[in-house]
Amino acid sequence: MDKGTATNMFESLASGIRLDIVRLLVRHGHDGLVAGEIAETLELPRTNLSFHLKTLTQAGLLTVTQEGRYQRYRVNLDAMQDLVAYLTENCCAADADGCALPAALDCAGDTEATATPQVPGRHVR
Repeated sequence: MDKGTATNMFESLASGIRLDIVRLLVRHGHDGLVAGEIAETLELPRTNLSFHLKTLTQAGLLTVTQEGRYQRYRVNLDAMQDLVAYLTENCCAADADGCALPAALDCAGDTEATATPQVPGRHVR
């Protein structure tokens, strides 16, 4: 991921409403929600919601698929993981022994997490 893409993603999240939308869609994982369900759950006017969904989709944080007359929105988990990797790629470069990133979360529901944190690009001793 490049700096411009990361900046665009963070700018799109710099709204309480858009942050709520992403967090809601993360909870629904690969199933996602249609726009009406998002509006109802977050108690947002649909006209206001469409602006926020468009912003998040253009930033690459959401995907949208047409289902008949409805649009289903899903969080782009790959993009979110790339953003986290971008933020942490040089974690503790000055103090490798002091680095203690938590183990990555598996959004697919795999509960077999390792006890040793894994940092991209670094081998754990």
